[in-house]
Order: sequence, then structure tokens, then C-alpha cells
Amino acid sequence: MGGRCSKYTICWWQSNLKPTDLESSDLENGVKNDKDCIPGFSEYSLEQLKVATSGFSVDNIVSEHGEKAPNVVYRGKLDNDRFIAVKRFNKSAWPDSRQFLEEAKLVGQLRNDRLANLIGCCCDGNERLLVAEFMPNETLAKHLFHWDAQPMKWAMRLRVALYLAQALDYCSSKGRALYHDLNAYRVLFDQDGNPRLSCFGLMKNSRDGKSYSTNLAFTPPEYMRTGRVTPESVVYSFGTLLLDLLSGKHIPPSHALDLIRGKNFLMVMDSCLEGHFSNDDGIELVRLASRCLQYEARERPNPKSLVTALTSLQKETEVPSYTLMGISSGTASSAQSLILTPLGDACSRMDLTAIHEILEKVGYKDDEGIANELSFQMWTNQMQETLNSKKHGDTAFRAKDFSTAIDCYTQFIEGGTMVSPTVFARRCLSYLMNEMPQEALGDAMQAQVISPEWPTAFYLQAAALFSLGMDTDAQETLKDGTNLEAKKNSRS
Repeated sequence: MGGRCSKYTICWWQSNLKPTDLESSDLENGVKNDKDCIPGFSEYSLEQLKVATSGFSVDNIVSEHGEKAPNVVYRGKLDNDRFIAVKRFNKSAWPDSRQFLEEAKLVGQLRNDRLANLIGCCCDGNERLLVAEFMPNETLAKHLFHWDAQPMKWAMRLRVALYLAQALDYCSSKGRALYHDLNAYRVLFDQDGNPRLSCFGLMKNSRDGKSYSTNLAFTPPEYMRTGRVTPESVVYSFGTLLLDLLSGKHIPPSHALDLIRGKNFLMVMDSCLEGHFSNDDGIELVRLASRCLQYEARERPNPKSLVTALTSLQKETEVPSYTLMGISSGTASSAQSLILTPLGDACSRMDLTAIHEILEKVGYKDDEGIANELSFQMWTNQMQETLNSKKHGDTAFRAKDFSTAIDCYTQFIEGGTMVSPTVFARRCLSYLMNEMPQEALGDAMQAQVISPEWPTAFYLQAAALFSLGMDTDAQETLKDGTNLEAKKNSRS
């Protein structure tokens, strides 16, 4: 395990391009004066993006960027370890390559900590691709509608509303007031749990479908009449997002407004928030949502006034976003940003059931090609007993009788006539299932000794280390396994 000296840093990316000076308004809207963290806009080759996404592998498709087929988003990693999100358009989108490049470069000039910034593009033949910062902590839709451990806290909902308003205000100040299909899937969370607005919605749509989803209940009235997006349309969509934050559900504005007009605003509120917010704050946010959802576009507030109104409502301002979100921060969450295989992902989450399913499915195919020094004992009863021990161990492992699996695999290993890294991997998981992480770590390391470039051995070491509370070592080992997997795939 020793010898590793590489450490994650919160600032993932270094740019050799000279950044433009930040204006004071940028700083007010959330841009830190840490210019090296965000690279300048670049044009990438198709080959670079193919390598970064493992040939646009389906395993690298991410739903958290809110895009639907045929315009798919992939996660990727460039050869300088920069993590990226790559949006790949269908062939009929952006027929004019010059228009695509010009539009991408304009959006690529924006730089703000409230955006998942556009850092590049690719225009090659029929291919049109956008490259953005990768956000590792999923979408607002995930955390608001499909949460696992805890509902989003009131203070965090208020922060999401403010940061999103700041993003829209910044874009407006830079002449990019139009945003297409603003919704909870377009709000992403970075490595520190801070919400950011996806830059993809800032691109003019060309032939890339309609500006709004087909659900007419959430579409701005003027878009229904004219088919055109206006700055006021964006504010209307912001109002629907405020309703999402208030209710924890995606409820039609017309229904919510009926409740609000009947002074039943508490009926709009998420029941999970009961007792965690003041009525005054709830009423103020409901009032703000109502203003955004006015039928007449001219009666809606502008982004700057939204920022002012939401700033005064902020709670727990000194508490980091990752704490409010209940996730790991910066360097501690860097393992989440790796492009993990299903096994690597299961080990990073300590999902022992998923690990078992994967090891059972893979079987012993990773043992192929391993040279076994077989003695004359192979042809004796001792060899037959050894093989029977493995067979009984596999039966117990399949049946999830992990104590019996440990005993049988131990007999096989101590027989000494055959060497199998998979047996060590299976006994490792059996130890984890029996809350014996130290023994599990020993087996995972022994599997690595037998097969030094076997990613599974590293993944299981990471799981054992997580079990032992050695998170930093676990993350480094997970990274080693992921790098080995990438090398393996590039050779195949």
C-alpha cells in the first residue's frame, strides 16, 4: 500500500491560458479570485473525447446532467486528469458548423462559480460536442425528489434558490439572459456540494429540439403563444423551481397558485420540512414564487431583484454546503469523481450485496492465464479434496452462507496445490460480510500479489479500507484500481 504520494486537491484543473480579469460584479455573484481552477475554452479533437469517454461507452452516460437522447451526456477524463462532461448532439443538430463554434465560444467566455462552465467543444464532420466541467454530486432533481438518506434542508433549499438567481443574474449581465428549459435537472452539485447551473442550457437550440419540455403545465404562457424564449420566460421557469424547492415535488404552477390564492400556502410546503422553517420565511418564498409565475411577463421580477430578495432569507450562512447536503467535501469526495466501473462504484459505496452479485456473475474468468505450479499431488486424493473444498465454497458463496464459504475457501487455499486470486477475492468479501475487515484486507492484498494488475484486488482493498475507517488510503486504492481498469480497457 505504501509508496503512494499523489493527493487530491480541490482545484482539479490547471490552465495555461491567460484568464480575463474578473469584474467586481463577478465577485459579488460568486466567482472566487482563483482563476487557475477553471481552464480557458479549448477546441478538442474527436479522438481526444473518444479516449476520455472510453469510446463514448454506455457505462459513461450520465443522467445527472438532465439531457435526454439523442443528445447524450458522457462523463470523461482527459489525459491531464481533468474530469469533464461531454454532450454529444445527434447528427441533425447544428448543421452549420460555423454557427455551432461561434455559439460555443460565446458561452465559453462565461466564467462563474455559479455555473458548470463550458470549457470546450468539438466540431468534426457530423459530430458536434460540448465539453463542460464535470459535477460529481448529481442534480437538484435527485436530491429533492429522489433522496435516499435525508430530505434537503430548508437552509440548503434557500441557498440553491440564491445561487441559481446569482447564476441567472451573472448570465444576464454578460448578455446571455436566455436559458432553455430551466428545470431541476439543470442544477448540478459540485465537489463541495455547491449548486451550479449547467451551461448547456445557455446554447441557442438551433435544431436541437424545443426550448421547453413537452409538459405544457410547466411551460411559460408566452412561449405557448409565440414559441420564443424571452428573459421573462426564464424567470417563469425559475418560479417553477422555487415551487420544487418549497414542495419537494414537481407540481404544476396552476395548482400551486390556486392553493396560494386560497391562502393555503402550507399545503404547498414539503411535509418533511415541518417545524424546520419559520412561517414568515415560507410566506416570503411563496410570495416570490408567485411573482415569478405571473401570467403577464412584464409583471415578473428580474434576476437582480431575485438575488436581493433571496439574500435576506439565507440561513446558516457559515455552514458549508457539503455539510447541509450530508455529503463529503472537496478532497474527501474526490473518489466520487472517478469514472468507476460497477464493481468500483459498489466498493466505493460499501454496497456488499452489489459486490457479491458482481463477483458471482464474473465467476473465475479473471483467473484465466494465471500459471499454477502443479505438483504430482494433483493426481492424488489430496488434489481432489482441494477442488471439492473450492466447489463447496462456491456453493456456499452463491447461497450467501459466508461463514461456510470462509471455511471451505480456507481449506482450498491451505491445500496449496492451486493458486486462485478469485478465491481470495471471494473470501475477502465473505470476511467483510462477517465484519472481519482486517482479514478481508489481507485477502485482497494477497490477490494483488498473485495478480498485480487485477483491478478487482484494488477495489476490494478499498472496500476493506473503508470498513477500517482508512478513507484516504481507500480513495487512493480506488483510484489505482480505476487507472488499471482504464489501461486494461485501452489495450483490449
